[in-house]
Amino acid sequence: MSNNLLKGKRGIIFGALDEQSIAWKVAEECVAQGALITLTNAPVALRFGQLDALAEKLNAEIIPCDATSIEELENLLTKSMDILGGKLDFILHSIGMSVNVRKKKPYTDLKHDWMQKTFDVSAISFHKLMQSAYKLDVMNEWGSILALSYIAAQRTFPDYSEMAESKALLESFARSFGYHWALKNNVRVNTISQSPTMTTAGKGVKGFVDFFDYAEKMSPMGNASAEDCAKYCVSLFSDFTRMVTMQNLYHDGGFSNMGMSPAILEK
Repeated sequence: MSNNLLKGKRGIIFGALDEQSIAWKVAEECVAQGALITLTNAPVALRFGQLDALAEKLNAEIIPCDATSIEELENLLTKSMDILGGKLDFILHSIGMSVNVRKKKPYTDLKHDWMQKTFDVSAISFHKLMQSAYKLDVMNEWGSILALSYIAAQRTFPDYSEMAESKALLESFARSFGYHWALKNNVRVNTISQSPTMTTAGKGVKGFVDFFDYAEKMSPMGNASAEDCAKYCVSLFSDFTRMVTMQNLYHDGGFSNMGMSPAILEK
């Protein structure tokens, strides 16, 4: 149901790959709530994903962008303003990749050049994006910048490998750059720590299905779905959350505050 929460707003959605992607659901919900958007992903992801179908459905243009490249980020931002007809009101950073995880390297035997790539793609790209947007002055006053995180930034989940450090860095960038964005023009910057979600990327993590079931039992409300995460993102893009900034916000059905659940003991 649309309440036109984003009527007249413009934004960019990073990272939609297929219908299982959280970013895909966010894009759909933003448009349903009245926003105009552009879609972007890395060129390699565009070749293997289904973004063309989403773009056609939402009447949104796709602008390929390697988020580790300042030049490509600047091109994305300026083209998006041209296409959408003005400055931006929101951006979603939904990017994460670890070659070590893909190659199933144990945490005690990681390849550090791969680790540096992980940090660049999954976290430093967020700083590069915000820095580019800041210098080009692309954000409207009271805009909103979001990135998707995970509780492994605070707690140990061994199979999440160095993605845990990436998310910790991502959240730190949100706090640090959030200060500067607030002073510049009241733009807020936050991260959302989402439940384990059955996305293409998530299912690539070792033991993910078992952990998904564990989190479902541990959370008193169960795991938060991608669709619910999209609605939460819309609320943070809307004018109803103007004073929320520099926060890591848990969207996990209560998992982050649980110690033990009887459902786990019964199992």
